[in-house]
Amino acid sequence: MEPSYSRSWSLRCVLEGPLASYISSFTKSLDDQGFAPESSRGQTRLAADFSRWLKQTHAVLPAITDVHIASYLRYRARHRRPRSCDTYVLKRLLDFLRQQGAAVELPTVAVEVTPDRRLLDEYTVYLQQERGLSTETIGIYVPFARVFLTACFRDRKKIQLASLRAANVIAFVQEQVKCLHLARAKMMVTALRSFLRYLLYCGAVKRDLAAAVPTVANWSMASIPRAIAVEHAQAALASCNRHRAVGSRDYAILLLLARLGLRAGEIVALKLDDIDWDSGSLYVHGKSARGCPMPLPADVGEAIADYLQKGRPHSTSRSVFLRSVAPVGEFQGQEAIGSIVERALERAGIDTPHKGAHQFRHGLACDLLRQGASLAEIGELLRHRHPETTAIYAKIDLAALRTLGLPWPGGMQ
Repeated sequence: MEPSYSRSWSLRCVLEGPLASYISSFTKSLDDQGFAPESSRGQTRLAADFSRWLKQTHAVLPAITDVHIASYLRYRARHRRPRSCDTYVLKRLLDFLRQQGAAVELPTVAVEVTPDRRLLDEYTVYLQQERGLSTETIGIYVPFARVFLTACFRDRKKIQLASLRAANVIAFVQEQVKCLHLARAKMMVTALRSFLRYLLYCGAVKRDLAAAVPTVANWSMASIPRAIAVEHAQAALASCNRHRAVGSRDYAILLLLARLGLRAGEIVALKLDDIDWDSGSLYVHGKSARGCPMPLPADVGEAIADYLQKGRPHSTSRSVFLRSVAPVGEFQGQEAIGSIVERALERAGIDTPHKGAHQFRHGLACDLLRQGASLAEIGELLRHRHPETTAIYAKIDLAALRTLGLPWPGGMQ
């Protein structure tokens, strides 16, 4: 049933100012995005107050900008208690006005492109197009490359890449690892090697400086896989209320983690067109822009179909899974999947040292190994590019490891 905007708060009060004729359509857009009636009314009230203030300051469309928002919020803070969401609401209103053609974007001021920024922009394109890396990975690599350039060249306008030597690379790593956690330090050296290989690739340096990057001290495969226990995974699935929209979505996501071992980013990237219901298969967009079809188990398919039919909000987005709170749309990143896992574990009353989604992937591999699957079969299911990646699961195959153990000299004491 269509909501009646003629009876909304925005039309019961006297609307004033340059935005008066747009308030009703703004309210409708909020409802279309899935905002609750109370939230929609609050945002409408703020928009009406903003329009009234614009009239008092003699501001007119289409010249409303972010500067007016900042000025109004300062004015509002002096007269009533500000709310943390006010800025986001008014920016949402301004975006809506621009979409309607009522407000215009101010021309951007030309920013001088320094040599280091041009180099990093070109490096970003290389990572996207040549290496096929994900946005999340690029977001890790490029900042480290920027820090490296800043450390080596104080003057951003004088980047002499040909002057780089192995000593510069070693000194940078030694200085950085002093203030980085082990995992972050390992990311740093990986990113630095990538950047230095790019400099060699584009001819900016003549030597392979990537070979000079020191290795962060860490025993190879020192830890065992952080796998979730089978009973904990079952409890997390059982905690989902499948009669509710959010519960049906979370149940389908957890099943994809537990039954297929998908990565969080692969679930976020899953599109409606990736599901072939006739053949019972699923196309997974993997790491480094590599994808492959996977069989879709019946229970996983039924869970996804249940969500699509009963729980998925109406949206033009082709993503399978959408946010449950307004504004309705795609997940902004793979962190959303981790949050779903963490909430499911809390509902199930499970207190584990690891809360992320990847523990389901490890749990699937460990369970398959206990059932007799080979490491090659597990690597194929998990879509590992190198056998060494799967080798870590050999550490939990105690039966096979016992055959390799040598007897203790002198026998049992």
